[in-house]
Amino acid sequence: MEKLRSLNYLNDETFARDWARSKAENRGYGPERIAQELKTKGIPETLARQVVGEVFVPGQEVARAKMLLDRRFKDQQFNDPKTLRRAISLLQRLGYGDPVIAKLLKVPLGAE
Repeated sequence: MEKLRSLNYLNDETFARDWARSKAENRGYGPERIAQELKTKGIPETLARQVVGEVFVPGQEVARAKMLLDRRFKDQQFNDPKTLRRAISLLQRLGYGDPVIAKLLKVPLGAE
């Protein structure tokens, strides 16, 4: 184990950064889901929050969520309640917070 650590093969910080960046860019995961999954992988909460802060610079969370909505719901309008529920559910499952969802979809949600 020491040899692996000395060669920097076992490094929680590097793993967390690479994993978080990959999931945010390739899978569209939001900050809450990334933090939760890093925690289940044994990454300390403080490191997980630090990495999430690096991956999602201010303002980028909304831009990523909007890109997901544009890709998934192309030309659909969110006036239809069923479409709106599906959009909200998608963003929540991927780990985007209520303030981001409310801002994008212009609906009042729990915590703003």
